[in-house]
Amino acid sequence: MLSVLIPTYNYNILPLTEVLLGQCLKANLVFEIIVADDGPGRPTAQTNKAVAQLPYCRFIENTTNLGRTLTRKNLAEAAQYNNLLFLDADVMPADEQFIERYVPYLNGSIAVVVGGYAYRHYPADNNHRLRLKYGISREQKTASERNKNPYGSIFSGNFLIDKSTFLQNNYPDNHNYYGMDIYFSYSLFIKKTAVVHIDNPIYHLGLESDAVFFKKSMESVKIRKQLLAHKEGIGQVNSLIKHYNTLKKLHLAGLATLAFKVTEPLLKKMIFKKDPNLFCMDLYRLGYICSLK
Repeated sequence: MLSVLIPTYNYNILPLTEVLLGQCLKANLVFEIIVADDGPGRPTAQTNKAVAQLPYCRFIENTTNLGRTLTRKNLAEAAQYNNLLFLDADVMPADEQFIERYVPYLNGSIAVVVGGYAYRHYPADNNHRLRLKYGISREQKTASERNKNPYGSIFSGNFLIDKSTFLQNNYPDNHNYYGMDIYFSYSLFIKKTAVVHIDNPIYHLGLESDAVFFKKSMESVKIRKQLLAHKEGIGQVNSLIKHYNTLKKLHLAGLATLAFKVTEPLLKKMIFKKDPNLFCMDLYRLGYICSLK
């Protein structure tokens, strides 16, 4: 038995829902698909309501914008079944065996199973070069690579989890923060929850512009420092906080902040050039987290 749960915001969810419905039927599962639209009044909201007309599908429309973390919590609580498959709205299974590959894990023997991301290799336009390169270089990894550090490679846009594990580890507050995957990963890590990565990717289709991606990345850095930098063992989950805490321990965070202020314009230029430099983005994030009060 499987509950497929999809939070969406201003994105047409019908194509993904129809593909998943077909694959679930083919796998002969007892299942449901629940879509929660977090964009009331958005242009796609009316289109997405058609999900409710599909068999085995339910549609929830939030009356206010709750954010993905709280929307996912509401989806989990609404689910009938214990096996929850969370997917982002702006994805598509990479092949027709996507649902079938999760079936062997529906017996509950492993609490969390992560399928992974993939990116279609198409020429990036001027507004998406950074986002596409980052996705291919940092997020598109084989299961073998991800299993070397299972807690540091959890992307919440494609994973199977049992209901109680999700509700126990989802961020408990109602704040609409960006980049809460790391909090979720750390919570699983600290409780020694079993996590396995498999090769079962989805294509990430709805790429933000480079400017939006960069802004969200910095918001995520702020949240990491605020909520996680002081947590025991966090360095085993997130390399940015690991390096930041090392600088702090060596009393070098102030020097790193000074260096960041001097080099910030150059780093940003290297990040947004025709062939984006991801090492410079790493340096930018490290300098930025040091500079935050």
